[in-house]
Amino acid sequence: MKTFPKPLSASEEAYYLNQYQEGSLEAKNVLIERNLRLVAHIVKKYPFAAEDTEDLISVGTIGLIKAISTFNSQKNCRLATYAARCIDNELLMFFRNRKKHTKNVSLYEPIGTDKEGNEINIMEIFVSDEADIFDKVTLNEDTKKLYSLLPKILTEREKYVISLRYGLYNQKVRTQQEIAEELGISRSYVSRIEKNALKKLRGEF
Repeated sequence: MKTFPKPLSASEEAYYLNQYQEGSLEAKNVLIERNLRLVAHIVKKYPFAAEDTEDLISVGTIGLIKAISTFNSQKNCRLATYAARCIDNELLMFFRNRKKHTKNVSLYEPIGTDKEGNEINIMEIFVSDEADIFDKVTLNEDTKKLYSLLPKILTEREKYVISLRYGLYNQKVRTQQEIAEELGISRSYVSRIEKNALKKLRGEF
C-alpha cells in the first residue's frame, strides 16, 4: 500500500476546517489528502474483500469526502472519529450493493417441489406474479412453515411490508414507493425493512 501524508494535528485540522467552511476548496483538498491514511487503515479491516485495495480506498474516500462536507466542528469530536464512521458506512454500503447483484445461495435452496416434481425455492415464492403460487407446493408443511414464520420472527412493520411487497394473504402487490407513501416513510427505509425481513426468513430456511 502506498504511503499517505501524516494526519493533521488538532490545531491544523481546526484551521483547515475553518478555511473550508469559509469556502476554500484548497482547504477541503488538504483535509481529504491528510486523512487518506485513515481510509487506508479502515480498508485493512476488510481483508476478505475481492476488490483491489486501491478500489476500496477510492470507495472509502467517497465516505471521507461526505464526512468532511457534513462535519460539525461545533461538536466535541475530532474529524477523524466522525470520518471513520462515514468511511465504514460507505464501504459497507458498497459491499451490500455488490452482494445484491450476486446470487445468495440461501435464497435458492429448495424448500419443496411443484406438481411436476421440479424443485422450487423461497425466491420463486416471493417474486412470482401468480396469485395461487402456494398451490404449487406439494410439501404442504413448507407452505405452513413460511406463513407461520411471518408473525413469529418479523416485527409488525416487517410483516406488513413483506405482505404488501409480495402480495401475501391475497393482497395486491405494491411497490416500495407505494408502501413508503402509505406509511409516511422514505422508499430507502422501506427497502431496508424489506431486506431485513427477507434476511430473517432466509435464516429460518
